[in-house]
Amino acid sequence: MNRSVKLFTTHELLFIIGIIGISFSSIFVRWSEADVAVIAMYRLYLTNLLLLPFVWKYRSSMFHLSARQWLWLAASGVMLALHFLLWMASLRLTTVASSTVILTLEPVFVMIGSYFLFRTKANRMMLLGMGIALIGSVVIGSSDFGLSPQALLGDLLSLLGAAAVAVHMLIGKELRKDVNAFAYNFWVFLFAATSLALYNLVQGNAFGGYSSKEWGIFLLLAIVPTLFGHYLFNWLLQYMKAAAVSMSVLGEPVIASLLAWMLLKEPLTGYQLGAGLFILFGVWLFIRFGKEKEPAG
Repeated sequence: MNRSVKLFTTHELLFIIGIIGISFSSIFVRWSEADVAVIAMYRLYLTNLLLLPFVWKYRSSMFHLSARQWLWLAASGVMLALHFLLWMASLRLTTVASSTVILTLEPVFVMIGSYFLFRTKANRMMLLGMGIALIGSVVIGSSDFGLSPQALLGDLLSLLGAAAVAVHMLIGKELRKDVNAFAYNFWVFLFAATSLALYNLVQGNAFGGYSSKEWGIFLLLAIVPTLFGHYLFNWLLQYMKAAAVSMSVLGEPVIASLLAWMLLKEPLTGYQLGAGLFILFGVWLFIRFGKEKEPAG
């Protein structure tokens, strides 16, 4: 009896699409001249606008939530807003390669948090995959780590952004046990956007007067890295471990660095290309052996 070899499962294929989607985020941010808090705010508000036609379909799961669930949705949204604010700010201070490479520390934060909160343990193959990917991540960004105060500040902001999104992922993992994927994404994006709106109000950032180019970038950010990136990852939390989903950031530096080389003319060395293969192999190992079984039926 012949058996066909399936290279990727449906969830793994969606995971890869998500990695490609989020990799465009840094490019779009670099193309924009607006304040990073404004970019993040409109990115999320426009995402909610695109999701609005489907609210009626999911109304039963969107509004029948407990006070505890509303509280955690708000907390998850605030953490996502903080991640965008910190990470996008880092892109203005350091290279795309350096900024995205530092985000690869997110799975470390997630795995530590998962152990203390959910008693989740990693098997040897998962640890091997993480180790390979982290080694590749260090190499791919080594030539770009700046020694100037500005670059070091950008590195620090990216590190703090990684910690914030790790908290967002852990909260989402717990909430997604009882909250529908659409409801979770819609409310978290709305809470995150509103948090950023309050920040912009306090900072005195302009809410209007932007060119059609800027609005086009805001819309691209809503569609490509948010819907085809973060939305997919939040949905996959039901079927994969939080640490496994967070490994998406290890594939992002590879694609983001290639895009920065092609579109932003940022230099890309042979070391970075070779390390990129290490990262992709490590990601593949981690998601292959870190995948949770799908619910029966």
